[in-house]
Amino acid sequence: MENSLSKSEYEVLIGILSSKGHEISCREESVYNELAGKGMIKNNEITKDGLAALEPYRVRKAVILAAGFGSRMAPITINTPKPLVRVHGQRIIDGLLDACVKAEIEEIYIVRGYLGEQFDQLLYKYPAIKFIDNRLYNTENNISSAMLARNLLSDAYVMEADLYISNPDIISKYQYRSNFLAIKTEKTDDWCFEAEDGFITKEKVGGENCWQMVGISYWSAEDGKKLAQDISSVYSEPNGKQRYWEQVPLEFRREHYHVAIRECGETDIIEIDTFDELKAIDPSYDV
Repeated sequence: MENSLSKSEYEVLIGILSSKGHEISCREESVYNELAGKGMIKNNEITKDGLAALEPYRVRKAVILAAGFGSRMAPITINTPKPLVRVHGQRIIDGLLDACVKAEIEEIYIVRGYLGEQFDQLLYKYPAIKFIDNRLYNTENNISSAMLARNLLSDAYVMEADLYISNPDIISKYQYRSNFLAIKTEKTDDWCFEAEDGFITKEKVGGENCWQMVGISYWSAEDGKKLAQDISSVYSEPNGKQRYWEQVPLEFRREHYHVAIRECGETDIIEIDTFDELKAIDPSYDV
């Protein structure tokens, strides 16, 4: 089935699906009535036809990039890969995996590298996950991980593995278009986006009145196919192996994509970069 819902139709259906007794605003009322007339809504519930209309927007896969060393988290990462470090007793990566399972994502892939065999412990709790081994994690940037997973990026989330999630609902079952999670901020020294009309126009380091980048993105079926080609193309260029993978759609092949901002809050998700940040979140490490 082709993607045929307008953005407003999609939002009304998702609103009803995610909240029992969803109240329809005046702005949504005409859209609601049109969907009801098409048999997609009945008695403020989604029908089988409504669920079928949402099916093309279903997220099918998640690719988690977990190959790096995490040097700024030393000494805790000397013997433990960063995604397997525990925060308040739970491995960092478990939050991502639990959210993927809750969202009924069918295929979950983890690209591993540093101390890769330790990730096998995840199979006890998540027996369906699949591993991709990156032997070049120590000499190339994370584009090498994306290169290995490039044919898995359609209808898929791509996630950094060191993200501590407090709101699992940011990993939702459906997505309307390709997007990056981001936090609206007055000022940041981190990677961020400039945006216009809700779409990313520029990726940069540091800025004011911008969107702080969060390491979770979604790629539609069409864009995933383009990514497979473009990642390979950029990877083969001079210095291509030292790129960050997201620079492919946001910088080096930007003309091929129209990537939206998906807003989240500061408390929804935290990237733990350093050992000091880890101690601030979990005081048990402050010994």
